[in-house]
Amino acid sequence: MRYHFIEDHRSVWPTAVQCEVLQVARSGYYAWRKRPPSRWAQRRVELTDRIQAIHAQKHQNVYGAPRIHKELVAQGHVCSRKTVAKCMKAAGIQAKTVKKFRVLTTDSNHSHPVAQNLVNRNFTPAEKNQTWTADITYIPTDEGWLYLAGSRICSRGRLSAGRC
Repeated sequence: MRYHFIEDHRSVWPTAVQCEVLQVARSGYYAWRKRPPSRWAQRRVELTDRIQAIHAQKHQNVYGAPRIHKELVAQGHVCSRKTVAKCMKAAGIQAKTVKKFRVLTTDSNHSHPVAQNLVNRNFTPAEKNQTWTADITYIPTDEGWLYLAGSRICSRGRLSAGRC
């Protein structure tokens, strides 16, 4: 960790001063610079590349560490979920969170009068055109939500299975 700091700040402070302040031998720092990356570091780079590929191709970047881990295991790469999470964090890869859609149409905290329930779950009117049924649905569009409402007059005098 100290060697990485020295490497990152070579243009700011002299190497000798940094080694003295951080209490490391200059020879150790220079040996570290010449040393090739360890097998584990190479594996971590390869794993991070595979994680980036899976994250980019699977469902518009919504896969997190558990799903990416499952995909890596399915492809034959042995690793733990925590290793995947650490590689994702180091590479700045995050899953997009998708909010669950929730329709909010009722505002119960208002001072407006509430209409009486005249039907009172009696869907067998005595005469025609006394009971109407209605429904509303939401249609997502690029410009926002459209609300579609429809109504029917119960002409037969009964309502069965949602139909007049």
